[in-house]
Amino acid sequence: MKAVGFTRSHPIDHPASLKEYQVPKPKPLEHDLIVRIDAVSVNPADAKIRIRSAQDQDRETPRILGYDAVGTIEAMGSAVTGFAIGDRVFYAGDVTRDGSYAEYQAVDARIAAKAPQTLTNAETAALPLVSLTAYEALFDRMKLSKDQNSTLLIIGGAGGVGSTMIQLAKTLTDMTVIATASRPETRDWVQRMGADHVADHHNLVSSVRDLGFENVDYIFNAADTKGHWDAMADLIVPQGTIGAIVEFDGGVDLSKLQGKSVTFVWELMFTRSLFSTSDLSSQGEILSQIADLADTGRLRPTVTQELSGLSVESFKAAHQSIETGATIGKISVTY
Repeated sequence: MKAVGFTRSHPIDHPASLKEYQVPKPKPLEHDLIVRIDAVSVNPADAKIRIRSAQDQDRETPRILGYDAVGTIEAMGSAVTGFAIGDRVFYAGDVTRDGSYAEYQAVDARIAAKAPQTLTNAETAALPLVSLTAYEALFDRMKLSKDQNSTLLIIGGAGGVGSTMIQLAKTLTDMTVIATASRPETRDWVQRMGADHVADHHNLVSSVRDLGFENVDYIFNAADTKGHWDAMADLIVPQGTIGAIVEFDGGVDLSKLQGKSVTFVWELMFTRSLFSTSDLSSQGEILSQIADLADTGRLRPTVTQELSGLSVESFKAAHQSIETGATIGKISVTY
């Protein structure tokens, strides 16, 4: 089958940064679905893995990227339940296995769900990774209750995760949501996603306080954990919670959180599949909830750019956009 990947880490404008390959069509393990892929979306994780994972030597086999997909089941493993051949499914996949930049993909059925019925392939493909990340961060890591009435500051509100978290927080909780954005187009975007207030991340502390909030109960950082560390420590309420998805080089002064007894938590959507945790199937359950929210109009698509074709050209264009750090919403590629 046709696939797009790499064997050596290069800048995206290098001729070999992404290449087309012919690779074996996958065969299902006992819990697997074999999915004929219709569309994928491109995430910052794709670019990070391409840049970092083969810096010192060539890989023996191509690394096939892609951690979002929608497609149709063509085969199933012996232990799969709840699905049938021909079902349209969506998922974010497993970072330890070949990804979705391919005609077919094997994915564990426990981390997949039946796709929303009312969305296009491009819209559906943009949902899994960001919705799982946002949902897990809110309810599994930061431990929000769904009837909670408090304040949430989202740093990086216009990106894929931030856009989705705004919507989930407003739909599933009674939170007052403050989202950061600095450009007119990103300010407009986060307001359309449902943010109650918009703060400027360039002057985060003063901007939040100018809105009338001396402190906030929860902070989620989807943009720059280390760069906003001091501001987060200042803004968080005593006994509050800070969550983040952005790793960083070097260290931070964790003692800044000690006086307030602040909880700091990481969210990595791939943790459950990386470690085959006992609650692995919760990802499929979350995606089923996401599909219902989308089909009932409570979760809006966040696709702002749609490319066409399973090709090196399409994925290079998507990676170039992602690497600017200025994208709004999500980028999808339809096959």
